[in-house]
Amino acid sequence: MSEIRTICKNRKARHEYHIEDTLEAGLSLLGSEVKSLRAGGANLTDAYVQLKKGEAFLVSAHIAPYAHANRANHEPRRERKLLLHAREIGRLSIKVNEKGFTLIPLMLYFKGARVKVEIGLAKGKKLHDKRTDIRKREADRDMERALRRNYRDR
Repeated sequence: MSEIRTICKNRKARHEYHIEDTLEAGLSLLGSEVKSLRAGGANLTDAYVQLKKGEAFLVSAHIAPYAHANRANHEPRRERKLLLHAREIGRLSIKVNEKGFTLIPLMLYFKGARVKVEIGLAKGKKLHDKRTDIRKREADRDMERALRRNYRDR
């Protein structure tokens, strides 16, 4: 199995959305983009996936310009084509056309020498859902602290 090395994660995504399903897709990139990714220059914060004419595109993902690529450098926020099978795109387009679903990138990583993106089929959270998640996370932290404190006191 190939070694997986994370480039960047969209940490805000799991807070803002319920992730129903995930999918791995390849990414069509230029040489300067790959070199920039190896240097760690990527951000998925406002990115999303758009389906057009039977193809999928990663929109608004920021890959920093590569410092050593002179005039052959790339546009930082250009649309990048996702490499998916036609049946996967068809299945996703059916789900996205349902009410409230969207496609968002969750993680960008190297799998061997290839750049992959993990896409999540997501539904937006309501404010009360976010509050519930925060409350649960804080309760888990308090429980961990209490267990550690109890273990230390022995």
